[in-house]
Amino acid sequence: MVVCICNAIREKELRETVRNGGANNACSAYAALGRRTRCGQCVPFAQSIIKAELATV
Repeated sequence: MVVCICNAIREKELRETVRNGGANNACSAYAALGRRTRCGQCVPFAQSIIKAELATV
């Protein structure tokens, strides 16, 4: 599933970034992927994925 259309970030990429210790919020996750937020519509969805992933670590 695509999380961020502007940056073409997929849910799988986001989850892997969090699992590898590369992020604990949307901004740091995007930075770890070499991208930055643009329109911001994806941030709440990205945060929910990150929160869920951190809960399993």
